[in-house]
Formats: sequence, structure tokens, C-alpha cells
Amino acid sequence: MYFASAVEAKTQQSSFKQLLNGSWQFHFAENPQAQPADFYQPTFDDSQFDSIQVPQHIELANYAQIQYVNTQYPWDGRRFRRPAYTLDRGLQPGCFSQAPDNAVGCYRKVFSLPEAWAELNVHIQFAGVERAMYLWCNGHFVGYAEDSFTPSEFDLTPYLQKGDNVLAAAVYRQSTASFIEDQDFFRFFGIFRDVCLLAQPKGHVQDLAVVAILNEDLRTGDLDLKAKLTGGSAVKVCLQDASGRPLFTQVKPASAEFVLKSLPVTQLHPWSHEEPYLYTVTLTILDDDHNEIEYVPQKIGFRRLTVADNVVFLNNQRLILTGVNRHEWSANSGRVIGMAEMKADIKTFLAHHINAVRTCHYPDQLLWYQLCDEAGIYVMAEVNLESHGSWQKRSAVEPSYNVPGSVPQWREAVLDRARTNYETLKNHPSILFWSLGNESFAGEDIAGMNDYYKQVDNTRLVHYEGVVHAREYEARISDLESRMYASPAEVAAYLRQPKKPFLLCEYMHDMGNSLGGMHEYMDLIEKYPNFLGGFIWDFIDQALWVTDPISGNQALRYGGDFDDRPSDYAFSADGLMFADRTPKPAMQEVAHEYARFTD
Repeated sequence: MYFASAVEAKTQQSSFKQLLNGSWQFHFAENPQAQPADFYQPTFDDSQFDSIQVPQHIELANYAQIQYVNTQYPWDGRRFRRPAYTLDRGLQPGCFSQAPDNAVGCYRKVFSLPEAWAELNVHIQFAGVERAMYLWCNGHFVGYAEDSFTPSEFDLTPYLQKGDNVLAAAVYRQSTASFIEDQDFFRFFGIFRDVCLLAQPKGHVQDLAVVAILNEDLRTGDLDLKAKLTGGSAVKVCLQDASGRPLFTQVKPASAEFVLKSLPVTQLHPWSHEEPYLYTVTLTILDDDHNEIEYVPQKIGFRRLTVADNVVFLNNQRLILTGVNRHEWSANSGRVIGMAEMKADIKTFLAHHINAVRTCHYPDQLLWYQLCDEAGIYVMAEVNLESHGSWQKRSAVEPSYNVPGSVPQWREAVLDRARTNYETLKNHPSILFWSLGNESFAGEDIAGMNDYYKQVDNTRLVHYEGVVHAREYEARISDLESRMYASPAEVAAYLRQPKKPFLLCEYMHDMGNSLGGMHEYMDLIEKYPNFLGGFIWDFIDQALWVTDPISGNQALRYGGDFDDRPSDYAFSADGLMFADRTPKPAMQEVAHEYARFTD
């Protein structure tokens, strides 16, 4: 976030940001052939278009079939498809782009710019669009985006005009990315997170990386700062403590690559779950007369993550994770969730001794990480990657057409997702682990993702579970031995002769009247220091409110209840919370057992 001044920042309302949420003109096409020709042209007559709210899933606006599947692909049993460049096959023309089952949502939005932005560069940011999107502005093609759960940003400056501007987007239900976005969730598409315009002032912080280094004494540390700047005459850098008291201030000439190294900080308060103490770094871009052009505040935390003798330590204390896996979910609006629901989840975490969350299996809204910073929730930040259906068939491991695997044509697609995850989230102290995705087997491409994180970040650990199926990558992928649903006996067997710190990235699968025997795992945490703990599957049921056609009452409906085929039915109901955020009885057991390890 960036603002025009420090005064503006206090309101958290940036004059450089304009939301485009709300009503958009919309046309639903059952397939690409039914997409209106030239709908992106400013002169196109959209009077026959419907309207749709943004953000919203197209399915929940009653245009398309609601469907829930777990490991299989949503077209299985209907269409034969294999990932490109596997099984000695190249790219299959029209596999999705012209496929008769590939629906398209055609969006149009008319907007105008504030007068104050007339001389500024203007970008547009889509915070989340499933599954693939083409974008036009005033009839000009702007760009294409995949990676549904990370922000996509485009420069609109060359295409903008005074007065009204016409924005158009074609959003496709499926693309080649569908093969690596095979998560256990309802399959939606559309613009499901915020859309906003972002003006860049004449002096602008394009990128900011802050590394807060806590020394072994836990009282002193260093601050490294790197920024990419455009324009401006000088930069004022300030570090403030949690009360707002400035600890140091420096003013330096602005430069394209702005660097401050090893700034000493004393009398530090370490960041942890028990005390999530946050400092604020501010960058103020100044013009030649030392007037503010831009003000950028960034919350940071000083913490120390280390490994010794296969034990993970945070701030010189053994780290124990009392965690959950959490899908973004609302029973009213699917994965379109707001601040109230996120804050409610944090409150539930703290009330039930949950100190960690795995963002299964994609990046969450950016505000979620800010809330975790503030609440002291440890985060495993997962890349948007799961290709379960490409290597596991009828519960058997059969990776003949696994992607990304070691297929060279898929390598850059997943490396881009790793880079995006890092660059978007790198300043958050709550993130202790980068996770390379979920249930995608293993191979050279995932090893490349691991190498990338090791090159750019030595303050966090890298996690990936899939090496259990391909032990030849054990030394090259993941700092942790990660398992799913291993029995207590299996866990104990590994812990007696560990090669790495041990973690259960999923366990206690909370479906129905489940979660019995949790104490057996907790006993192992107490007995073996190299057992980190883990993340319960999962936090909240995926179910949707519908009006029952017989009674007229509101009722929760799960997978399979929407005549969706193929479907994995009520497997969407495995949370500690019902979809309406009412705790299940199992939550009492979680609070009781996790209380052993948290205050």
C-alpha cells in the first residue's frame, strides 16, 4: 500500500487507489464459439448484456454449474485430456481455448479517472481471477493472466483517454493452468477478488524488500532494505516501534536501486505468537523542495528461525505448530470473503490455541497475511499448485503424465508461481515457510522451485510433502520431512531416526464425528523435539447456503447436492467449523490438546 502522505495513511484510504468493484456488464457464453465478436470494442452495443457483481463467482450468479471435486479433474469421465508435452504428445491445439465445454464470461466496465491522475501512470490490479483472463482497454489488447490466486497487474497508461474508458475481460473456465490448479475445492470461475486502479505518483516505490535480522542475543539486530524507485529527489527512511516512536531516521538521495544495509537496531522486541510485536518502516519520497510525493508504510517483525539437530527453533525456543489448513470460504459467497470473515477466523484461532495456518493450497487475500502478522499466527505460504489428478488414479500412484514433473515446458509456469508468491509476500514476518504447492508428486521442476527459494530467502524454510512418493529428490526438495495422515506409529518410527525436522502438513482429517485419538500425536510432540507438530485438515466445511425448494428454508448444501457430476460429494465437509462458522464438537478437543503447547 502507498499513500500521498503520512496523514492519508492513517485513514488507510489511498488517493492513488480506485476500486472498480460493483456492477459490470456481463455476457455468459457456454463455449468460446458463443463469445460475442468484438465485445471488447468501445463501440460494441452491450445493451443486451446482463449485469454481474464483481467480485463474484460466475456459478453463484446462476450462470454455470456448481461443481465440487477433490483429486479428479472436473471434466473426467466426459472428455479425454492429457497435459501438454506429456506421454510424448505436444501441445494439443484447441484443448481448452476452443473446447465446447469451456465456458467464457465476458465482462465490460466503463470508468473515468480522477482529474488528479491526468499526468500519472495508471495500472489495474486484479487480485484474483479464475481461471484465465484476456484483458482489453478501449479496444486495445492489454495482456493475459493465469495463476488464479495471485494478483495480476497491467499498465493501462498507453491506452487511457480523457472521459470514459472501456475495460473488457474474457474469463475462461479452463486453461492449461487447470492441470496444476486441481485443489480439493469447489470449481468456480470468474473475477472473485477486488479489482482496482492504481495511480503511480511521479516519485514511486515500485518494489520494497525489508529483511529484519534478529541476532542470537534476541535484543539486537540489523535491518536490510532494498527498494526500486522511479523519480523523486530524496528518500526519508524511518523505523518506528509499536507505539510510533521513531528509532532512527535517514534521508538519502533517491536512486533507481535504493539500498540500506545492516542498519543496527537495539533493545528489540522479537516477534512471535506469544508477542506479535510489529515495527513500522516508512519510506517517504520527497521532491526537490522536500515536499511529500509518496508515503509507504510497511509493518515488519524481528524474528530468528534456525534449525539444529533436526529441531526447528524460533527465537531460540523450540517451535511447535498447533495448526490448521484453511481454505478461504463463505457459505454465502464461496471464495469471495471479506474482512469480517477473516477477522472471525483469527478470533477462532486464538480462542482455540491454534497458532499456525497453512494456506491450502494457494495464496490467500493479501489482508489475511497482515492479520496473521498482527495476531502472531505462523503461516505456511503455499504456491498455487496442485496436480493431483495427473499422478494419482483410483488411489494408485501412477505419474505417467504428471505435471509439472520434469517436463521442461512446464518448468517456467511453476517457477513463475514461486516467484510471484515470494515477491508478493516477502515482507510478512508471520510467514515461516514457503510451500512448493500440494500433492503434485515431484520432479526437476519442483526441485527448481526449491532452488529458487533457497537463492532469494535465507530467513525461512522450504516445505514440500510430495517427495514421499519420489525419494530420489529427498536431498533436493524440502527442509522438512512432511507427511499426510501418517499414523502415530509411523510418526514415531521416523522420529527415532530422523533425517530432517518432521511435520504433518495434514492430519486428523476432520470429517463427520472425527478427531478421536488426537492425544496420541500430542504425546509424540512432547516426547520428540524434532516433531514440529502439524496442520489439521481442515478448518471449515465447504458448503453453500441455498433455499430448499420444498420447505423454503435456508439449508447448507455440499458437493453432489447441485447435480454436479463428476463429484466427490460430502468430502467437502471436513472442517472443524461448519460452513456457517459454527464450531463442531471436535473443536473442543482441538482446544484441549493444543492448549498443552500454547498460552
